[in-house]
Amino acid sequence: MAITPLYDRILVKRVEEEEQMVGGIIIPDTAKEKPQQGEIVAVGEGKVLDSGERQAPDVAAGDTVLFGKYAGTEITYDDIDYLILREEDILAKIAG
Repeated sequence: MAITPLYDRILVKRVEEEEQMVGGIIIPDTAKEKPQQGEIVAVGEGKVLDSGERQAPDVAAGDTVLFGKYAGTEITYDDIDYLILREEDILAKIAG
């Protein structure tokens, strides 16, 4: 991966949800909400505390996480959309 997040930032690739048709109605992509679930691609070294020590992140590359609807900054790299967010913007890890 050519992108390495700094400090407590995390690079996430959104996981697309499965397409569902209810009653035969197809919802166009522009009307769909973006998924709030993603897979961590890269993790920074951690947050620098007031004491000067570095606190390692609680998540790692490969983890699946939930994050807030408007969290982070969207970027596009090599035609793939990513989200860069802080560790505190992650709401939960999904097991399995």
